Amino acid sequence: MSARHGLRAENTAASGLPLRITTTRSGRGARVVHLAGEVDHDRRRALEHALARAVADRPTRLVVDMSALAFCDSTVVNVLLGIRGSAKAAGVELALAAPPSQARRLLEITGVDEVFALFNRVSAAVAGAGG
Repeated sequence: MSARHGLRAENTAASGLPLRITTTRSGRGARVVHLAGEVDHDRRRALEHALARAVADRPTRLVVDMSALAFCDSTVVNVLLGIRGSAKAAGVELALAAPPSQARRLLEITGVDEVFALFNRVSAAVAGAGG
């Protein structure tokens, strides 16, 4: 993977971990947005911006790597559902990869796991196989 871009969303009012967002390109025409730290309402704009920027680049597949999320709430669900339409309109396949148990539970409870392709590994999501 190459071409790494990063954003950092700091929330001085929150006591949680900052959200770190980095983006990489794969040799298969996919873009991977890596999320690390915590996502809540206060960090929503940074996440929306990173995903919108990735969709605007029109990769064949956009993978949201959730493996390093320490915490996420319904903000993630709302942002993912919000970006879904623009990704579809741009012809970009959207996939979620490696959510930790808390995030996976949130995706299951809200039914988002039925809306998006969900993969256990980032490499599988990039390849589009083994969801």
